[in-house]
Formats: sequence, C-alpha cells, structure tokens
Amino acid sequence: MCARQQIQISFGGPLTPMVKKLLIACGVGFVLQMITARAGASPLELHLGLVPYLTLYKVEIWRPFTYIFLHGGVWHLVINCLILYMFGCELERVWGSKFFLKYFFVTGVGAGLCTVLADPKAATITIGASGAIYGLLLGYGLLFPNRTILFMFIIPMKARLFVLIIGAIAFLSAVQPGDSNVAHLAHLGGMLVGYLYLKRLNPLTQGKQAYLKWKLRRMKRRYKIIDGGKRDDDKGPYLH
Repeated sequence: MCARQQIQISFGGPLTPMVKKLLIACGVGFVLQMITARAGASPLELHLGLVPYLTLYKVEIWRPFTYIFLHGGVWHLVINCLILYMFGCELERVWGSKFFLKYFFVTGVGAGLCTVLADPKAATITIGASGAIYGLLLGYGLLFPNRTILFMFIIPMKARLFVLIIGAIAFLSAVQPGDSNVAHLAHLGGMLVGYLYLKRLNPLTQGKQAYLKWKLRRMKRRYKIIDGGKRDDDKGPYLH
C-alpha cells in the first residue's frame, strides 16, 4: 500500500478583530476615493497620499500614516486585503492584537519613510498598504519558516523561500531603471523595517538598551551592594 500525504489548505482561518478593522478602514478609504474622484483623481489622494517633498519640506507628517488606507484601483485593494486576511489573521492570533497593529503601522510608515528618504524632492503620490503587507509577509516567514504555502496559488514552497523570492523581486524591481506605477521601494522598505523591528536591531531600541546599560553601571558605582544581607562575624541573618 502507498500512503498518501494529506495536504491541508488554509486561507487564514477565522477573521480576527484587528484585521477586520484594518480591512474596513481600507474599504472605507477606497469608497471615499471613488465618491470624491474628479477627472480620474480624488482630492483624498492629493491631501492624504504620500508625497516625499510635502512630507519632508512642508512637514505634512500625517502622510506616511494616511497613504496606507488609499488604493489605486479595485485589484490593488483586493490583493492587499486578501493577503492581509490570509497572513495577518494568524499573526494576530500569535502576537496579539496590540502588537500586530503596532507592527502593521511600523512597517507601513517605515516603508513610506524609506520612499521619502530615497527621493526627498519627489512630487509623485504613493498610496496603498503594500509596504505594510510586505512587512506582514516577512513576519510570517520569520515566524513560520517551514510552513508550506502556495506561491501564486499554484506552486507549494516553504514560507522562508517565499519571503526570499518576493524580497529579491522587490529589490531587483526597485534598482531597475525605468518608469513604473508600482512602488517597489516601498515593498522593499516594508520588509527591511519589519526585519529590523522583529530582530530588535532598529536604532531606537539599540539606543534605549545602551541607555539602560549605562544607567545600570552608574547605579552600581553609586551604591554599595551588601551580599546576602549578613554580617561578617555572624552567619545568621542581619536583623534591624
């Protein structure tokens, strides 16, 4: 007899609370875009989309946050929401809603800032949650490296290999010259920021750890530590 290996297919499991709220936010943002669109463009994109020049030189600091919830079309929205549901629900169940939401914004905003720093004077508008989505994919690959997933819904492969492939595609697309309406740099930035954040290699964390170590050394120099609270001439406890 030949034993057959059973393949289980999952699309993310039950919908989790924070993923549900993010899906609703993206949906509402897209509907408002459609309602307010004039001559193919929406005022929301002009005022809430990520524009490097306005973000950096006009100090419109809300843009790296708000651009996440705007999308460039139905398929752009559907693909991002589908990936958010498929991979985000399991991450939220493992991490908890609070950390999951924090990580989503860290990678989304981080991807936006990478776009700003790459070309600070650019006047182009970037919209979409793709930076955060790529950050979630990176987190999934780190958390479940041996989990089998279907690449392009067809090819089975390990999650870690999948992350390496999409990371390589994002990198090659970002460095390749030519015009494109896809923000490949934001994709790559979301993965990079997500990796640094999960590995605790980001400068803010390193600076905080260095400060705490310095403070601990300073306290050791200022205070004398009595070993065990005992007197030298008595093996019993030192009572007051």
